Amino acid sequence: MKTTLVKALFGLVCGLISIASAAQSYPTKPVKLIVPFATGGPADIYGRFIAQKLTEATGQAFIVDNRPGAGSVIGTDAVAKASPDGYTLLLMSNAQTVNESLIPNKPYNLLRDFVPVAPINSSDLVLVAHPTLAANNIRELVTLAKSKPGKLNYASSGPGTPYHMAGELFKAMSDTFIVHVPYRGSSGARTDVIGGQVDMMFDAVTTMTEQIKAGKVKALATTGRTRSAVLPDVPTVAESGVTGYEATIWLGIMAPKATPAAVVSKLNVEISKITSSSDVRAAWGKQGATPLIMTPEVFAKYTADDVIKWARIVKISGAKADN
Repeated sequence: MKTTLVKALFGLVCGLISIASAAQSYPTKPVKLIVPFATGGPADIYGRFIAQKLTEATGQAFIVDNRPGAGSVIGTDAVAKASPDGYTLLLMSNAQTVNESLIPNKPYNLLRDFVPVAPINSSDLVLVAHPTLAANNIRELVTLAKSKPGKLNYASSGPGTPYHMAGELFKAMSDTFIVHVPYRGSSGARTDVIGGQVDMMFDAVTTMTEQIKAGKVKALATTGRTRSAVLPDVPTVAESGVTGYEATIWLGIMAPKATPAAVVSKLNVEISKITSSSDVRAAWGKQGATPLIMTPEVFAKYTADDVIKWARIVKISGAKADN
C-alpha cells in the first residue's frame, strides 16, 4: 500500500512539474484567438491589436479567427469545446454575459465552461441617427417614437450584443416601441444607418466618432454616466431625460475551463502589460476607450457580477433573442 501511495504521489508531482514546465515555455506554437463577431467592430479591432502585441511579446503568432453568428454563440461555443491548453482563446464582450439570461439554452455556460483571463477595455456607446431623422436629441426622439409606435427602427450587430441591449433598455426606460433590426455584425448595421436604410443605432464611440465628425450621422446622446471625452458636446441619455440610463461595452479574454492556471496567469501578465502601457492608454483615450486591468480572480468576479446585472436588465426590458 505504501509503495502504491508513493507511486501515486510521485506521479502527481511529476505531472505538476510537467504542467509548470509547459506553462513556463508557453506558447510553443501559434495561438488562435476566436472573435465571435464580424470584422470591423470594436471586438475585432481591439482583438487584432492585442493579438499583434502578444505576438511581439511572446515570439509566437496569435492569430485572429472571426466566427460571427447567433449573437456570438457560434464562436463562443467553438472555444468552449476546444482543448484547454491555452492555444484557443476567446475574445469576449458583455454580449456573452447578456446571453447567459437572454439565451438560456445555449450549448455552454459562461461561468461553468470558461475561465476569465484578462479584461481589455471598456467604452461608452453613442446613439446615432441618419441625418434625415426628424429628431435631434433624446427628447425629440422620444416624442417622435411615441407619435409613431413601431414605425422607427434601430440596427444592432445581433441579438444579445451591447448595441441590442442598449436599444432594448432605452425602449423600456423611455416607454417607446422602436423595432429592432439585427445584423450579423456591426459593420453592416453601421453601413445601413449611414445609408439611411435604418433610422438609428447604438454604436461604440470608438468606431462611430469619425462618422459623426464627418457628418454622415448625427449623434443624439452617449450612454455613460458622464459625457464622453471624445464627444464632450454630446449629452448623455440620462441627462437628456431618461434618468438612470447607462450602457457600455467592454472586452476581455477567456479560455476554456481547465486551462492550466500558470498559462492563464502568464497571459494575464502579458495582456496587463499591454493595457497598462502609457502609449496604449493615451491612444485608446483618444478613441474613447478606457483600459481595464485586473487579475484573473478579480476579472472572474467582474464577469459574474455583469451576468447578474444584465439578467436584471433583460427581465426589465423584456428583451428576447429574436426581437
